[in-house]
Amino acid sequence: MLKYWVKGGLHCYYGKIKMIGKENIPQDKPVLFLPNHQSALMEVLLLAVDCDRKPWFLTRSDVFKKPALKKFFGYLQMIPIYRIRDGRNSLKKNDAVFAQCAELFAKNEAILMFPEANHNINRRVRPLSKGFTRIVFGTLRRYPELDIQLVPVGLNYKDSTAFPDSIAIKFGKPIAVNDLYQENDVHTSTNSIKEAVSDSLKKLTTHIDDEENYDSIIAQLQAFGVDYLKPSQVNKVYQELEMRKSVVRELPMAGFLRLFFKFLFTLVNLPLVLGWWLWMKPKIWEPEFTGTLRFGYAFLASPVYYVLLFTVVTLMSSATTGGLVILGLFAFNWLYVKLG
Repeated sequence: MLKYWVKGGLHCYYGKIKMIGKENIPQDKPVLFLPNHQSALMEVLLLAVDCDRKPWFLTRSDVFKKPALKKFFGYLQMIPIYRIRDGRNSLKKNDAVFAQCAELFAKNEAILMFPEANHNINRRVRPLSKGFTRIVFGTLRRYPELDIQLVPVGLNYKDSTAFPDSIAIKFGKPIAVNDLYQENDVHTSTNSIKEAVSDSLKKLTTHIDDEENYDSIIAQLQAFGVDYLKPSQVNKVYQELEMRKSVVRELPMAGFLRLFFKFLFTLVNLPLVLGWWLWMKPKIWEPEFTGTLRFGYAFLASPVYYVLLFTVVTLMSSATTGGLVILGLFAFNWLYVKLG
């Protein structure tokens, strides 16, 4: 029930959710999903409800501090992973985590972890940590017969800090660890696997390698009107920027209509919008958490707003009028999100 509730909320929140390449996900082998990481917890929710597997999630340990949350996260198949910032002594706890992952792989389970080991809102694939290779190599030392499959996942947001937003999730072709793993040369194996995963991710999502001129390149891509839900096309435009001369600009009428409907959306959802701007948004400590907190706020506050609005209209008029108002509001909000 929780899964379908969250899935319904995600499809109301995002204008589009495109799942591309799910046929690449092995169904009868141990799988390690390796997505890029731009928007905090949103990637976990999106992949948890719609990837055709029931993955376990390696999650930063600091979210498990409260006993109640630890139990709940355990129920959601989340496993704490310890980092150097959690204290050098805590790293010893990862031995038990790696052992648990090995047992899960031995049962042909799926695990998800973020190989970049951090999140960043910029549209680029960052250098990969070797943590995921340690997990798969440790598993193969215990169970050398396993055929572990690495599935790179490209997450492509239209604009992860904006609303409404859309996303395209692209699953790459699986990479068989055994094809690159050399038991007697772990260093070479680590580099080969990291390179294979990184190269795949750079094709599955937008990758702007030039950090120094990043903002300028983004502005040029925006001027060309690229669709970030199609990363292969965006990457092609990025490579050809110096050769392109014409600039596609938005028509004034289109901009006017967008502003008009944004104003109308704000007006009919004013209590929700004020709650977001005055209460929730000031709590955002990193831009990568904008989408996560906005979705969480809307997911919990919107039903309350609908119920209160229905109650007020019913008391002032009738239940029929209240129902029509709620249906009309939901329909308008749905179209606003879906049409962007």
